[in-house]
Amino acid sequence: MVTLVPRDAADIRDAVASAADSGGTLEIVGGGSKVNFGNPNRQADKLSTAGLAKVIDYDPPELVLTVEPGVRLADLEAMLVGHNQMFAFEPYDFAGVIAGEPGLSTIGGVVCGGLAGSRRISAGSVRDHVLGFSAINGRGESFKAGGKVVKNVTGYDLPKLVAGSWGRLAVLTEITLKVLPKPPVTRTLVLHGLSNQAALDVMTRAMGSQAEVAAASHFPASRKCDAITSIRIEGFGPSVDAREKMLKRSLVDAGDMEVLDGTRGDARWTRTNIAADLDAVGRPVLWRICTPPSQGAKMLSSIAELGGVALLDWAGGLCWARVPIEAAAATVRELAERAGGHATLIHGPDNIRAITPALHPEPPSLAALSKRVRQAFDPAGVFDTGRFGAP
Repeated sequence: MVTLVPRDAADIRDAVASAADSGGTLEIVGGGSKVNFGNPNRQADKLSTAGLAKVIDYDPPELVLTVEPGVRLADLEAMLVGHNQMFAFEPYDFAGVIAGEPGLSTIGGVVCGGLAGSRRISAGSVRDHVLGFSAINGRGESFKAGGKVVKNVTGYDLPKLVAGSWGRLAVLTEITLKVLPKPPVTRTLVLHGLSNQAALDVMTRAMGSQAEVAAASHFPASRKCDAITSIRIEGFGPSVDAREKMLKRSLVDAGDMEVLDGTRGDARWTRTNIAADLDAVGRPVLWRICTPPSQGAKMLSSIAELGGVALLDWAGGLCWARVPIEAAAATVRELAERAGGHATLIHGPDNIRAITPALHPEPPSLAALSKRVRQAFDPAGVFDTGRFGAP
């Protein structure tokens, strides 16, 4: 297998067209932070977007950024901070999730992975912030979708389709994203020692209040520390002060609140986004389980019964779980389905990933629709590398 490093969109178009003509397959790679996600036994040439790493246009007053897919996430975030702006969906360096080399995540990988951080519950997911893109489909044809303005309603909403597509539809060559002002004040309110159900009740009440909560998470009690429930509020100083008082009054029955300033609070949310505090010893399999928030406490209990450890983000809607090898994938996915959600296998030993589809199997009708969509973009199966199991 070889790695192709195109210099521009024309090179990508030629590479994809050649693969389509010859019956070859291509795995799209950005910084390589996600290469160990999915089935390890895949045979495909790698098509790197590292050579497409330009910031094409950035207009801070208009809150719009257009870039090539190979630009590093860390570089973009540093640029945005210089203008007091941010990606509101709170992307994170995927390498941190699997203890890989930090700083490799690219914006193309962020969009195609569709993985948003803790602020997703208040700011929306990746797909809500992609305004437009240019790409090469599996025929080697260039196409565009969306636009470079926030108000764009023409045509099919393909930006929402490519976000989270994991490189199975097309190779992105240009991406336009919406950015937002960075909150001047961020504060994290922390409660200690709550049971899982009590923590879920607290997060639900906070989210339902007028305090405009940006994020809410819960780390259950362990042998090393007491349970920690965190609620983040952000905005202008007087507003944050007022909302902090509001939450303290409405949640007074939950106990005393510790208040973390922006720096200490941000460090905690960064670790939450990559599940850094879950004990991996004896639990090498990492799952990302999405369910209705009301099922969060039950999911924590179910994971504990499997010998695993877990935490809740998105006010209970996202469960990061580490489980031992003995905890069968079918069991984890059955738990997710019974709770009305789905489970993604993020990381684990090669032998586990070789027999377990990374993405949750879809119901037959939805799987058939997904297959038709992929065939419409990629009829020759150029991007079907076997990474995600049976097509």
